[in-house]
Amino acid sequence: MNVHQLSRLSRPAAIIKHRDVPTKTVDVGGTKFAYRELGPTTGVPVIFLTHLSAVLDNWDPRVVDGIAAKRRVITFDNRGVGASGGSTPNTVEAMARDAVAFIRSFGFQQVDLLGLSLGGFIAQAIVQLEPNLVRKIILAGTGPAGGTGIDRVTFVTVFDMIRAALTIKDPKNYLFFTQSPNGKKAAREFLQRLKERTNDRDKPIALGAFNQQLKAVRAFGQERPADLSRIRHPVLVVNGDHDRMVPTSNSVDLARRFPNAELVLYEDGGHTAIFQYHGAFVEKALDFLEA
Repeated sequence: MNVHQLSRLSRPAAIIKHRDVPTKTVDVGGTKFAYRELGPTTGVPVIFLTHLSAVLDNWDPRVVDGIAAKRRVITFDNRGVGASGGSTPNTVEAMARDAVAFIRSFGFQQVDLLGLSLGGFIAQAIVQLEPNLVRKIILAGTGPAGGTGIDRVTFVTVFDMIRAALTIKDPKNYLFFTQSPNGKKAAREFLQRLKERTNDRDKPIALGAFNQQLKAVRAFGQERPADLSRIRHPVLVVNGDHDRMVPTSNSVDLARRFPNAELVLYEDGGHTAIFQYHGAFVEKALDFLEA
């Protein structure tokens, strides 16, 4: 074996980033689900469950790449959203059943969940429906069924969409981040990161699918709170201390309802504090997942 061959063998494998990883599809009961997968191919995978109106391209690449540096990460489009087929359900439970079917299609025996906002509602439903399928849960920018103000998410969303149109800004500036100098800077940087992927981008959510998601969120906000005291899984609850979409008090309430939960609130953080403080969040998440 010559020196060139030894050098090639010792060189670490190239790490594929979120901006470059190909979009794949899997058939789940006759419906095509679009997904992206990166990180190590061994170990318990982390399934990312995304926020209201989001498609694959709405995940902060720093969060995806950061966690994928040590863990297998799978992001996917919900039924009827982005490049996934089918019709979007109008209940959180139906979305959770879709997510379970998607996870089962890979043959996984156990997964970790990272649920953001609506994805956090779905994660809660998954662990109640299939507790043995879940190992650990991270719940970000979310709250329990019947939580304070969750049934007003539609009003807040539409209000900020109008405000964004009048100020010629992306609605995420208002919905996801605080309006402090720090929050505004974080919003600008986040929106730039979302543009890093230039090829094979996902399709934006259709208006009909968005309306179905809003119905699901409103119904979840009007439900009676579930008994989460029987969920013994390790849970990490994270949020900003100024979440307008799902008021921060819900995260505090959620952490109290789980018997084995830890709460982290980021100062001057909004709904997507995990994107604003992506470095600190990734470090905390990996510590939690690998403990």
